Order: sequence, then structure tokens, then C-alpha cells
Amino acid sequence: MSLDGQPVQIPPSAIASSLLVAQFNGAKPTLNGHAPESNKNSPISERLQVINDEKNFTTHLTSQIERWGLRDAGFNYNIVAVFGSQSTGKSIWMCRGNDMGVMVMDVEGTDGRERGEDQRKSALFSLASSEVLLINLWEHQVGFYQGASMGLLKTVFEVNLGLFGKKAQDGSQGRTLLLFIIRDHIGVTPLANLQATLTADLTKIWDSLSKPQDLQDRQLSDYFDLAFTALPHKNFAADKFEAEVQELRKRFVDKTRDDFVFKPAYHKRIPADGVAFYMENIWEQVQTNKDLDLPTQQELLAQFRCDEISSVALAEFTEQSKSQRRPSEAGHVVEGLGGLMRNWRSEALSRYDRDASRYHQGVYNRKRADLLGVLDSTLSPLFLRQLKNLHKLCLSAFKKELLEGLRGEEYNFADVVGKARTKCETRFADGAKEVSLEDTDWTWQDELESLREEIGNVADQCRKDETKKMVNLIERNFKKQISEPVDISLNKATPDMWDKVLSTFKQTLEKAESTYLTKARSFNCTDDENVTSLAALRKRAWLTLRAKIDEQTADTVILGKLRAHFEERFSVLRVRRPDDDIDGVFKTAKDQTMDLIPRYAKIAPVDSSLEFTLPSESSDPLTSTDEEFDFPSTLIIFSETKSLDLASRFRENADAYYVEAKRSTVSGIAQIPYWMYEAMVVVFNPLYFTLMALITSYVYSILVSMKILTYFIVKLGLTGPLFRVSGTVLTEVCSNTLVLCRDKLPTAWGTTFRSLF
Repeated sequence: MSLDGQPVQIPPSAIASSLLVAQFNGAKPTLNGHAPESNKNSPISERLQVINDEKNFTTHLTSQIERWGLRDAGFNYNIVAVFGSQSTGKSIWMCRGNDMGVMVMDVEGTDGRERGEDQRKSALFSLASSEVLLINLWEHQVGFYQGASMGLLKTVFEVNLGLFGKKAQDGSQGRTLLLFIIRDHIGVTPLANLQATLTADLTKIWDSLSKPQDLQDRQLSDYFDLAFTALPHKNFAADKFEAEVQELRKRFVDKTRDDFVFKPAYHKRIPADGVAFYMENIWEQVQTNKDLDLPTQQELLAQFRCDEISSVALAEFTEQSKSQRRPSEAGHVVEGLGGLMRNWRSEALSRYDRDASRYHQGVYNRKRADLLGVLDSTLSPLFLRQLKNLHKLCLSAFKKELLEGLRGEEYNFADVVGKARTKCETRFADGAKEVSLEDTDWTWQDELESLREEIGNVADQCRKDETKKMVNLIERNFKKQISEPVDISLNKATPDMWDKVLSTFKQTLEKAESTYLTKARSFNCTDDENVTSLAALRKRAWLTLRAKIDEQTADTVILGKLRAHFEERFSVLRVRRPDDDIDGVFKTAKDQTMDLIPRYAKIAPVDSSLEFTLPSESSDPLTSTDEEFDFPSTLIIFSETKSLDLASRFRENADAYYVEAKRSTVSGIAQIPYWMYEAMVVVFNPLYFTLMALITSYVYSILVSMKILTYFIVKLGLTGPLFRVSGTVLTEVCSNTLVLCRDKLPTAWGTTFRSLF
């Protein structure tokens, strides 16, 4: 596969080293080192040109690793760099071993004519990327500097000191396995001898290196592990060669073998999903001839990958949290929001931990803390809105429960408020704890204190309202209790009238105050509140009394009382005789009545101990009114001007009564006719009354008979004669009546009748 991601043929220059690569790929190599045609189109068997002849790094390594099925392998993969004999190739190829979590890099040959700087770069890149360097050489090259790849190895040792020299001293990562594959071994020289020769040559090369002062005592074994194996001649012993290759392959597959090549100490600890980015950065540093600092590269890789992983986790988290933002912003309490937020956060962190924990721990932890901060900052508004909504809900429930508890007459205000408060605070605390996340600095105590303050305000306001209701009820009862006694006292208008009124007022007020204090205990009212409420109750009771007095002393009412008092002593309807002392009785009655006006004019008890007083103040604390209250002025019922006006109006009425009394006396003497006395005698005498009743019955029967008679007269045509007879009878009756009147009636009446008839 080329840099543009398309499969390509491996150039002929790569034939020699590609033989082993083909074996890693699980296929039998042909003479040109290519896999059989049956594997050409398999994604696992695809090869990718990682670095081409122009020394450019491919952009398709990440996608190819995913096609190989290794992207999510984490640390469960390995990388082998194969150095072999090729003429002039400078490119690097990579493939995956069949049924192996191994990526095999085919690096340029060791005997190319163009080595130098290119060779150093290839070696540096391979050491920084691979765990095992597999070096291909022929048996006849052992012992020769150039033919045995000693020049390449010297370069490897030098760049290794630059990369891992100081790290190996502190015992940290930096070891690499050098696996020498001796080709075309015919068995004349034992493998042990060849191994000894190569080891001696490698030691000489190591000793000849120019090492830094602090690394002078370092040995080859401090950085490299050496392993050797031999393969028979491919052409002369093909079957044996094939068997040995398969046996060699087991050393890369079977982890239970003692000679398993992939030791944990060799792994570069780069997660598989970050290999492409890591290698690209390594190659960029190598190409620009910059000092290659692998720890820095690992940190850069970790930062890059952790940021990517964090972004993916955060995107999923944000999408999940959107579902609950709208109801929360609408003012609703989201049930189970705390559990949802915990799940969202846990899933995001789990995803991050799964993919990012393989990278540099310092970077991983730092980025995890950053991600956690972003998650918490995203969830914090939901937490705060939930608290606000819970606050409103609990406060509303408190108000509702409080009003429900205060219905009816028999309730204890303190108990109702206490139960509602406890239920409200418990509900809020439970909801706040549920929505609070662990390992955060979120706090809900401030919101609880705010809720408590509002609960207190609502309870105080409710207590004030209930106190007003109680005082109003006491005031109504007070008004009912004093109404009748005050009416009676004011109607009688005795000299001790105000004593009776104030005595009744004080007794009723004491009962009202006792009733208030009894109920106020259940309200948890403070002493100051009781003092204020009692003062208001006294003032309102006094104003109630004053209103009752004003009702009984209105102009029409007081004039009625004065008239009744006057009439009781000077009756107009009484029959007066000429010898009665009307003037004396009138004067006495009028003077006694006039004395009542100053008595009604001011509340002034005879007994000074019954006097009542209140402080003058500008407002009623229970009604928040700003009306001025001047107690001394409330003692005045009538002003002096009003008293004079009432006196004047009463005198007019009294004088009218006097004139009427006088007139009735004169009329009784001169104008009552005598026959009225006779009529009264007839009416009230039983004998005369019985006789009159008989006469009336007789007349009625005659009238009925006449009606019947009239009917027959009309029918018989006797109307004319009847009128003539009736006229004669009527004339005779009138004559007799006139005679009787002249004899019986008084002279004045008789004269009148004679003049008329």
C-alpha cells in the first residue's frame, strides 16, 4: 500500500529482508519475497509503505492499523523492525503478522551504498518505535565488519545512548532485544561459535563508542539483550528451512516459552491507537535533525490522544445532558437528576479511562482532572437550577400544608408550623443530597439557609395574619358582648351612666385579653409581639366602644332619647284639667332633660377608679394604618357647639309640646258636645248596648223583608202607589223628629235646628 493508501508491489530491492516479513505474515515466501496471491486482498495481509523513498511519512497508518484490527488493542501489540540486505532502498514498509498482534517494519538494508545519515535516521526511528530489532545476515558474513552489519549496529548503539542512556541508569524503560538471524547456516560452524564471535564483535564496537562522562562504566548488557538463531539454506534445505522458520515464529507467538521475544521491558508503552501519531512525530523529529526526546514525544502523544478521547467523551456527555436542560430551565424539579448526572459523568470518565489510561500517566491524570472539571462545570448549572426549583417547590408545599393545617378552629399554630417546616426542610435536604455529586465542592447549605429564611418569613407573615384574624374575632365578640349593656346604660341616662359603661367595658376587655394570651401561646408570639397586639386590641376595643356610643348618640337618636325623657315627665296625651299646673310641670321636665346633654357630652365616670386611658399613637400595628389617634379627644362625645345645637333643637320640640298641651286643655272645655257623653254612656252601659243590638237586628230583618217586598212590588206594578205612601210617611216622621230635637238638645243646638228647619 502506498502513501495514498493504495496497495503496491514491493520493489525488488526489498526481496532479501522481506522473506522473514512474509513468514511473520503467515505465508510461504516466494523467491521474490511476496506473499501468495490468495492473501493479496486480505486487510490483515496488506502492507503499507510507512516512509517512502522521498522520506515522507504516510497519512494512512491510523486507518490501516484499524483495518488490521489493532486500533483498540491498547498495549496488547508489539512492533518488530527487520533489518536485512537490500541494495539501495531507503523506504520503510509495515504489515501485520498473521494471527499475531505484531506489526512488522521492513527497514532499509545494511549494505546499501547510501547509508550514512539515512542509516542513522532509520536506526533512530526503529529504536524509538520497536521493541525488537531483527537483524538478517548470512553465515559467511560473520566476523566481517561491514558484511556482518557492524556499521549499522554501531549506529544503533550510538543513537541508543542518546535516547536511553540516562534512563537506563535509573532503571526505567529503554531495553531493546537484538535478534540475529544467521541465514544459510550449513552447520559446519556451530551456532555457539557464531554467537561468541558476534558477541565479541558487538562488545568491541560498544567499547569503542565515545560515551558521555557519566556513562563510561555502562555495559552493552545494560541496554540490549542479545539473541541468536540460525536458519538452513533456503534452496538446498527448503523443508528444513521452512520448519525452522515456523519454529522461530513460535517465539513471537507463544508467551509461555522461555525464549518468548516480547518481554514487557521492551514495550514502548504506546497504545495502539496512538502509534501512528507517535511514529509520525518521531520521524518528523528525526528528519529535522532535532534532538529526539522520547519522553517528550510520549507526553505530546499523550496530550494529543487524551484531548481527542476527552473530546469524544465530552461530546457524548453533552448530548446526554441536553435532555434534562429544558425541563430544568422551565422550573421543573427533575426526579432522579442526581442519578442521571452520576451516570453521565461516570460513563464519560469510564470511556476516557478506557482509552486514555494507557498513555503517559502524568498527562492522563492531568487531562482527566481537566475533563472532570469540565464535566462538573457543565453539570453545576443543572445542580443549581435543581436547587432553585426544589426551593420553590418545597416553599410552595410548605405554604399549602400550612394553610391546610390552619383550617378550622381547633389547631395549635406552633405545631402546624413545626410539622410543615420539618417536612419542607427534610424534603429539600433529601432532594439536595440526591442531586449532589461526590468529589465536588458543590454545596446546598446556603440554599437551605435561604429556604429556612423564607419559611420563617412565611410563618411570621402567617402568624401575623392569624393574629389579625384572632384579634378581629375577639373584637367582633367584644362588640357583641358590650352592645346590649351599653344600650341599656345610655338609654337610662342615670348619673352613674358612664360608670356602668366603663365597668362593663373593662370586664369585657379583660376577658378579651385573656382569650388573646391563651391563643397567642400556640403562635409562639414573642413578648414584644404580645405587648404590641394587646395594645392594638385595647385600642380597637376602645374604638369599638366609641363607635357604639356614637351610634347611640347620633343626632336623631339623642334627640329621641331627650324627647322620651321629656315626655316621660310631661305627657302631651294626658287629659288636662283647667286647674292643672302645666307651666310648672313643663319647666321641671325641660330642665331635667336639658341636664342630660352635658352628661352625654363627655365620658366621665363618677368613680375615678373606673377611668380608662390609652397612649396616643399614630398607627395600628396590626392594620398598618397611619390614622392619627388622640385618646383625650375620644372622651368627648359632643363638642360645646354641638351641645348648644342639641339644646336649641330640643327646646323647639319642647315648646311645641307645651303649646299642644295648652291647646288640648282649652278644646276639652269649650267644644265637646253633650250628645257625645250620651253616646259614651250608651256604648259602655250593658243594658243600653243590648237594646241597641236588638234594634239593629230588627232593622236588618225589616230591610231584608223590604228587599223581598220590593221584588214583588216591581213585578206587580205597585211602584207608583208605594212612592206616594212612602212620601206621606216620611213627612210625618220628619215632623215628629223636629219636635223631639227642639225639646231635648241644648239651647245652642235647638236654635240652630230651628233656623234650619
